[in-house]
Amino acid sequence: MRVVAVAAWFNRHDNADDVPTGEIAAHLIAAADTSGQDVQRLRDDRAALIQLCLYALDRARSDGVVARIEEGLAGVGVSALRPDGELFDPARHEAGGAVSTSDASLAGTVAETELVGFRDGDMLLRAPVVTVYTAGTTA
Repeated sequence: MRVVAVAAWFNRHDNADDVPTGEIAAHLIAAADTSGQDVQRLRDDRAALIQLCLYALDRARSDGVVARIEEGLAGVGVSALRPDGELFDPARHEAGGAVSTSDASLAGTVAETELVGFRDGDMLLRAPVVTVYTAGTTA
């Protein structure tokens, strides 16, 4: 049995890419050397697919489909923005409406999110459209 194992070891064929010389094979470098144009094309394709997902999400009638699209977007770094309860910030939110409240502590905060916003890393893709509490009496 040992003789067969030793013979098999001597008859093996080493993969040239696995040779421990500390050098990287030229064809591996060429394969990994992606041009700037290819990278930009991939970024553009990713952005187009994200926009297509947002379009589909806005038209989805099923809560399950909406949740699944949001999960998929989150998986590639796109996060949903629902700022309910946060202070309204016109730099980050779009006011879609206002609702009066007798609770002065709520004035200027987001009452609800009308349309979910999205962020891709540090880049705002779409500001959330929100309803903002205003000081006053409720009807």
